[in-house]
Amino acid sequence: MAIESYVVVHNIAKRHNVGTLARSATAFGVTELILVGRRDFNAFGSHGSTSHLRFRHFHSLTDARLFLKEKDCDICGVEITEDAVSITDHPFKKSTAFLLGNEGTGLSAKECEICDFFVYIPQYGGGTASLNVTVAASIVLHHFGAWAGFSERIRDGNKFVVAEKPLKLVSRKYCTETDDRIIEERKSRRESASNGFFEDGKNGVSSSNLLDSLFPDE
Repeated sequence: MAIESYVVVHNIAKRHNVGTLARSATAFGVTELILVGRRDFNAFGSHGSTSHLRFRHFHSLTDARLFLKEKDCDICGVEITEDAVSITDHPFKKSTAFLLGNEGTGLSAKECEICDFFVYIPQYGGGTASLNVTVAASIVLHHFGAWAGFSERIRDGNKFVVAEKPLKLVSRKYCTETDDRIIEERKSRRESASNGFFEDGKNGVSSSNLLDSLFPDE
């Protein structure tokens, strides 16, 4: 079975970081970018790379974990913990999904629970306590690609060759779902009148009307 990498996006405070993450994900051979909770994002910084990346959405971390385990995939938390291993040691065994924490607070206890192991990025200067989440993702994904032996993209002059865009393009500002899934979710929201599906409510972002804003009637 081919080695694959995934990026799991959950509770990232700055939604425009997802666009930059998508750019790094395409550069380093990520199979899918998985959005958990909210599925809207700002494509700023992606430089069109979202057209070359598959997106998948889950309402909860539990659902995302079940999907990844069905893929026989390890889940690696990028966080400084007591048992975290340096990324330079390449502690990988198989396909891996990388879960990155909130820019300010890092991984939550709930996020740590679904991780199989943790890696951290060594720093050698004393001017900052941590890296921007997109910078951290780029470093980690590059190390994983090197370990997995991903084929290097061909170059043309001083840049890498960009693949042709898919013929069918959709607006990459949210992760799409099937009509049945959308209807089911809307019905569930009306019945529960809660934000339970979206796990980033602690940031003060109300998502009760999110679906209607993402899928306006045209």
